[in-house]
Amino acid sequence: MKYYHEKTLKDVSFEVAIQKVTDALKEEGFGILTEIDVKETLKKKLDEDFRPYRILGACNPPFAHKALLAEDKIGAMLPCNVIVQQVDEGIEVAAVDPVASMQAVENKDLEKIALEIRDRLRSAIDSL
Repeated sequence: MKYYHEKTLKDVSFEVAIQKVTDALKEEGFGILTEIDVKETLKKKLDEDFRPYRILGACNPPFAHKALLAEDKIGAMLPCNVIVQQVDEGIEVAAVDPVASMQAVENKDLEKIALEIRDRLRSAIDSL
């Protein structure tokens, strides 16, 4: 099972892509809780050069609440990560597939929530 959904943006800068992704996620009810600049972190910690790469921790509060009520340990898998990275073809955006990531959790209520979140994340990425 593929564990992510992706799209490559062309003719857009990395920073503009970050803003577009943030706006598209907001349209689907997600906010960005965390932002990890992998390029900056690898340079600072390891003195290694890396391509522009950010991990956005996206959260849809009503769905996060439902998921936590359905499965109290699910917080270990939250928030939903979305990556934005520079690739040869442009700027790639990829979001985790919560159905794939939560496959090990045997909880039918959680499965329904994961399906809804997957649809919203796909919709956000497809709208870019």
